[in-house]
Amino acid sequence: MRTALDLLTQYAEYHRDRRNIATHFVGVPMIVFAVGVLLARPSLAVGDMVLTPAWMAFTLAALWYLTRHLTLGLAVSLAVGVLIALGHEVAQRSTVVWLTTGIGFFLIGWITQFVGHYYEGRKPAFVDDIVGLLVGPMFVVAEAMFAMGWNREMLHEIEKRAGPTILRDLANARP
Repeated sequence: MRTALDLLTQYAEYHRDRRNIATHFVGVPMIVFAVGVLLARPSLAVGDMVLTPAWMAFTLAALWYLTRHLTLGLAVSLAVGVLIALGHEVAQRSTVVWLTTGIGFFLIGWITQFVGHYYEGRKPAFVDDIVGLLVGPMFVVAEAMFAMGWNREMLHEIEKRAGPTILRDLANARP
């Protein structure tokens, strides 16, 4: 079982260009929201609760996040939970709105991610390790928390292992 530090370091190795990191702040939430929208149907009422594939996936992901690092896991779970809840609001609308919003946000989110990886000059992390799909939201939340001064020791260790963030020179980059 890999720790948050190990997972974030591996993910960071694919995300050192600041433009790529910036695109992840847009693309990752869009993708998580889109998954929340698309998996909000079908739904099953169980007493006062509404059970959907989105909430089942969220529960499993939240448990996974919490077992990696409690504080970060809580923050990521909160962020993802808000996006899933917003997705459920959209899913209550017409089928056309549900599908258009879900598919549209999913595609635009991934396009944004691939633009970022153009700047990076590397493929997305999930290509080599499917767990990267779960680490993406954790990375974005961790980066936001690092920017606010949280857990400087973890940030320094990640940068020690993965290197500092850069702006890759595209004019002189190798293909």
